[in-house]
Amino acid sequence: MKNALFFCGFAAAALLLTGSNAMAQAAAAPAAKPAAAKKTNIDEEIKMLRKDVREEKSKTMLSALELDADQTAKFTPIYKSFEADLAKLNDLREANIREYAKNYNTMTDNKADELVNQAISYYKKRTDLIANYYDKIRASLGTGTAARFVQVESMLDNIIDLQIQSNLPLIITASSH
Repeated sequence: MKNALFFCGFAAAALLLTGSNAMAQAAAAPAAKPAAAKKTNIDEEIKMLRKDVREEKSKTMLSALELDADQTAKFTPIYKSFEADLAKLNDLREANIREYAKNYNTMTDNKADELVNQAISYYKKRTDLIANYYDKIRASLGTGTAARFVQVESMLDNIIDLQIQSNLPLIITASSH
């Protein structure tokens, strides 16, 4: 189970990493294709990669929880609801990263402050979302399963966060020189 969890987490992170690189390349590369076509291709690639990551996370979660058939039947609809809510929240994160890429070369202190505050807000909302679903899973399947859900979700989130953050250049503004 540990090897499967590590492999699936790594695979999810690698998929997300590819999406981050594509976004970074789009922001930095000179336009060889029309901008609208390039944006559409990157948008579609990111959409597919996010879907793949969600699928891998779901498989990893079910594998790590080691639920029986009855437990799986209770857990699956709750987790699908969690995934849908998390996907909406991750739309905010993606928009913030896009805004960061768009403003990277002209970053001001005010824009950096805005982006950092949006990122902090995202992490708070994600923590609240996990806490909310911990309560739902605990009510349906007990504390042990709910606790494992939080642990696995946190591990996978940390892997994905690290992959995203390690591919974003540090903010540079006039005041940081």
